[in-house]
Amino acid sequence: MDLKVKITMTDELTEEVIQSSAYLDLASGEISRVEYDDDYDLAALGHPWDADDYEFTSGTLTHNGKDVEFKVDVNKTTGQRSVSANELLEIKVRAAALFAGMSGKDLLGQSEAGRAPARGKPPGRAGPLH
Repeated sequence: MDLKVKITMTDELTEEVIQSSAYLDLASGEISRVEYDDDYDLAALGHPWDADDYEFTSGTLTHNGKDVEFKVDVNKTTGQRSVSANELLEIKVRAAALFAGMSGKDLLGQSEAGRAPARGKPPGRAGPLH
């Protein structure tokens, strides 16, 4: 099963914004097949993160006119771009809520953990404090 979705990336420099498209693997958080917009000459200008005024990179996942924005980590040594595990989970939850109209609680209810009966005492029913 292919878990890659097309995203737009934005490299923010102090006075310039560089756009590119790529694919985000929703299983691993790895970003691949980066293609800069036609107005950016990679051969002449080099990678955006090598510029002295590079600030950060962000990504956007778009579906039916709705966007989920997220932080992209850039390994300046290897050039590999990725999304952290925590950020990837947040993307999935926000995308489900935005694109499918589901809440985090709805998603949990669909999982094994969400259907499992609670163990122990219900919240707010702790024993006496000594």
